[in-house]
Amino acid sequence: MIRTRTDGDVRVVTLDRPEARNALRPPDLTALREAFEEPESDERRPVTYLRGAGDAFCAGADLDAVAALDDPEAFARQGQRAAAGIEESESVVVCGVDGPARGGGVELALAADVRVATPRATFGEPGVSLGLFGAWGGTVRLPRVMREGDALDFALSGRVLDAEAALRTGLVSRVVDDPRAVADEIAAGESNALAAIKRRIRDRRDDETQERAEAAAFADLHDAHADEIARGRGE
Repeated sequence: MIRTRTDGDVRVVTLDRPEARNALRPPDLTALREAFEEPESDERRPVTYLRGAGDAFCAGADLDAVAALDDPEAFARQGQRAAAGIEESESVVVCGVDGPARGGGVELALAADVRVATPRATFGEPGVSLGLFGAWGGTVRLPRVMREGDALDFALSGRVLDAEAALRTGLVSRVVDDPRAVADEIAAGESNALAAIKRRIRDRRDDETQERAEAAAFADLHDAHADEIARGRGE
């Protein structure tokens, strides 16, 4: 269900269950979490690209599995751990959404650092129609990504957003024909700088603590790249 491979400077993680629109069962969530744990040194890349196989990104939780749950809270926590693994990955995670993203699929995308959609992408949180809601960290991350009013409208209504609406609300940052190209573009940056930027922007500590850490990270990068900076002044 979860496939990983390296391709140049990008590590590719694929949700690979296209016959079910990449819907996720409990073992798949475990495998996804493991896919974002620190890989072996020869597989490490500055950027990880998350995608879905076939004509969908991810339909979310497999409803057959949800109906059979003995411990729904444990399942929700398992999904939260999978999403946290994406968010906490040491590499920059670019999520390419091509086709539908529903429920848990939206929540996995929310955990990525950069979300990019193709024109055929659509997004929806249909759980409300079943008396449920996204519990893989979606209620935490959604209002960080979208304005609170947009987040409430999206989650409460269960309506589907097309790619352009997702762009307007901030759910995605770009609409492009080839999301993988965005991963390659970001991977062209210097790897230590990419990691430092991610750590600083993702920092949830108080502002003063974050600003001290930001200044320290800037100084470290400045010292490490003094020669390149000096050459850049002359260009």
